[in-house]
Amino acid sequence: MSARDQGDARPTRRPALRLAGVERHYTDAAGRLTVLDGANLAVFPGELVALVAPSGAGKSTLLHIAGLLERPDVGEVIIAGRPAGTLSDPERTALRRVHIGFVYQFHHLLPEFTALENVMMPQLIRGLDRREAARRAFQLLAYMRVKERATHRPSELSGGEQQRVAIARAVANAPRLLLADEPTGNLDPHTSGMVFDGLMRLVRASKLAALFATHNHELAARMDRVITLKEGKVVELPRKPVAAASGGVAHDPAHSGKGAQRKKA
Repeated sequence: MSARDQGDARPTRRPALRLAGVERHYTDAAGRLTVLDGANLAVFPGELVALVAPSGAGKSTLLHIAGLLERPDVGEVIIAGRPAGTLSDPERTALRRVHIGFVYQFHHLLPEFTALENVMMPQLIRGLDRREAARRAFQLLAYMRVKERATHRPSELSGGEQQRVAIARAVANAPRLLLADEPTGNLDPHTSGMVFDGLMRLVRASKLAALFATHNHELAARMDRVITLKEGKVVELPRKPVAAASGGVAHDPAHSGKGAQRKKA
């Protein structure tokens, strides 16, 4: 079942993320390289958008700009209705901390802390009471179906469990936007489906907006929209039929997450 089958993905509310005429150029010894050239994009609450493009096309640059980790040369980035272009670096950091969550190909969990403590950490940094942070962290782990692993450290978790904990941590402070950069890239097909199912449940239940960079075309087909980058512009691709059922997503072996071995659930 596709994500679209589980609910309307294009509500009429304002987008959680809007890119307007974004340009990004780099200069090196070979001259000027244009990565983004008038890129426009809107991602709405409750919507999963797949970003599929070949290596070097600018996916990471787009995610960094959308996540306020990098400034565009031209154009505007609007997060939850707030333009970020004129904000100072501390103001951008505060906006990012409140409204944006990140998930990467590697989980980046803190090895000395348990799964529960890893999900509590962003909430404690934001100033939430420890008891309330623990309650919400356990609730998120249960939602991602890893609550029975709450007291385990990352080294005691499987690859799929690590990524599900990482997703729980990314949404611990209830952000408006989730940016995911190949979060299933190191996982086997079945585990990829399990991780995506958990993410989809969170997006639908919390009305989270998610931009999900992936090389997995069958996984992308389960999302609400599929976009790519062509000549520096965001282009929406036609949707293809979903060939695999939930939990049995095929993975393109040509893009194996920097050659890493697939991890299991």
